[in-house]
Amino acid sequence: MDIDIQRRIDAVDRSVELGGSGDDAAITLTQDYEAPIADLWDACTNAERIPRWFMPVTGDLREGGTYQLEGNAGGRVLSCEPPHSFRVTWEYGGESSEVEVRLTALSDERTRFALTHVAPLNDHWAQYGPGATGIGWEMGLLGLALHLSSGADVPPEATEWAASSEARRFTELSGRRWGEAHAAAGVDPEEAEAAAGRTVAAYTADPEAGSEA
Repeated sequence: MDIDIQRRIDAVDRSVELGGSGDDAAITLTQDYEAPIADLWDACTNAERIPRWFMPVTGDLREGGTYQLEGNAGGRVLSCEPPHSFRVTWEYGGESSEVEVRLTALSDERTRFALTHVAPLNDHWAQYGPGATGIGWEMGLLGLALHLSSGADVPPEATEWAASSEARRFTELSGRRWGEAHAAAGVDPEEAEAAAGRTVAAYTADPEAGSEA
């Protein structure tokens, strides 16, 4: 799978907002797609289409319903306003947080996608910072971009690609950008960089990964 890693990294805007109460933090990823808002909404909410770029999902994907991603998170659909936004709980590993997706039409053929994940400031956050969640979502946005640009399923070799040097580079660059966003939110830059390094190392299963980014 031939991917321009730097271009894909540069296409995403990342921000971190630390809650005023000190109990939670919000990470936001924003990316513009060359797709009509109706098509992007369908890609993000149609249970038959979501597996083509993300992962298999079951449930009642409407307000008040529940969902389950295969081998991953599940939760409840808290709100749904087609084709502009939806908000769900994100329940995984005994932890619960919230995810909101917002779509804004920039033109008839271009749409801005924004995803905000609000998570607790717990021990996991203290160790890994926003990158632990941010890198995972960024990989999802990469799959969405490939799907929308080709009109096809994410290729079968995507799983193999995840173990490639290209994927490692993607993770390193993404982790570095999340470290910068963490520092921009007011965290000590050295602390933010160290957390980003630990996150990259965890994703690549290499303790030196963070220092090589």
